[in-house]
Amino acid sequence: MKPPISVMLFAKAPVPGTVKTRLIPVLGAEAAAQLAERLAEQTLEAALASQVGPVSLWGSPDAAHPFFRKMQARYGITLESQEGADVGVRMEHALNRALRSHAAAILTGTDLWHPSPALFTDAARALTTGATAVLAPSVDGGYVLIGLTRPIPGLFREMAWGTERVCRETVQRLEARDCPFVMLPLHRDLDTPEDYAAWRSTNE
Repeated sequence: MKPPISVMLFAKAPVPGTVKTRLIPVLGAEAAAQLAERLAEQTLEAALASQVGPVSLWGSPDAAHPFFRKMQARYGITLESQEGADVGVRMEHALNRALRSHAAAILTGTDLWHPSPALFTDAARALTTGATAVLAPSVDGGYVLIGLTRPIPGLFREMAWGTERVCRETVQRLEARDCPFVMLPLHRDLDTPEDYAAWRSTNE
């Protein structure tokens, strides 16, 4: 019998100048990279606290950065490297790989405002009570989490990633394939100076 649920977190290596680039004019490259580390660790802690299933951290461009190694040593998680030319290919690869050995898989990024264990437990509940897919939409029109109980061909290919159409298009593709799905409450990523100003006001 397959283990129930794999929880996967996608993160960019926190190299100054390459992460949180829209925040660099506000924070500077070093502080923006430090913020990326902080958010990634908070998401990791929330995923582990949910006790939904084994947690893995998937690094981009690979898992060799010292921050990823530090997270592995601190939390005992599995490290993996993302593979693929674009985010859709990388997500498809990771999810399909997890679904070979788990009954369901949950994938999220590490840019969330105040990630909580409830995000993961709510997603797990949906996947264990009849849904083929679960989505947590974001205010920018994308989504911050997706979970599947089986591979869905074509779900991630030729998607306009980074646009406000991503979640809507994903829903349309699920409906076209007769895949029952659950939509979780709206969430917010921390990407822009406006996001940062609002986020900071909640952390003071």
